Amino acid sequence: MTRRELAAVVDHTLLRPEATLADIDRVAAEAVSFGCASVCVQPSAVARAAEVVDGRILVCSVVGFPHGASVSRTKADEAATVVALGAAEVDMVVDLGALGDGDFAAVAADVAEVRAAVPSVVLKVILESALWSPSVLRQATEAAMGAGADFVKTSTGFHPAGGASIDAVSIMSSVVGDRARVKASGAIRDTATALAMLAAGADRLGVSGTGAILDGLG
Repeated sequence: MTRRELAAVVDHTLLRPEATLADIDRVAAEAVSFGCASVCVQPSAVARAAEVVDGRILVCSVVGFPHGASVSRTKADEAATVVALGAAEVDMVVDLGALGDGDFAAVAADVAEVRAAVPSVVLKVILESALWSPSVLRQATEAAMGAGADFVKTSTGFHPAGGASIDAVSIMSSVVGDRARVKASGAIRDTATALAMLAAGADRLGVSGTGAILDGLG
């Protein structure tokens, strides 16, 4: 895999809540220079990131982040807002409490309300995969897809349970088949891990240290 091929499947990410405008400018410019799929930023930074990338790559933002505990209507309104500000992709966190309860109908309803609010953009649904057994992760993946997710995503990168794992990506990939795609995110800090996630079935990577990972290709 070449640097450009790897960069093209990366969402170059800066989600630290204390990120300044200078930080956003830097990360957005890096994402363009690397040739990333998108730059992924917090909602308050979307307009600035969109200005910097100027249509050369996509802007992605997060909804209900990082806990997924906002009510569905709030998530839907937030999704519509970030799209109006210039986001072309939305990464939402599901209702993790509903997942813990095994209430997959509530999980699907949560995703469906956001999907209805932003019908024309790529919707990635964060399942926080490190929390769940394989059985729950499979059912969560099915629920998200059934409600309109374009991607299922492993992790926020903020939960103490951990980030992406090869096992989780493999499970999610086996469930989605060709019906949706998988984004691996969280704890992807080196080239070997990035490539292993892709080999396991990931179609997109959420990465903050993109430059170092690309440099590892030589």
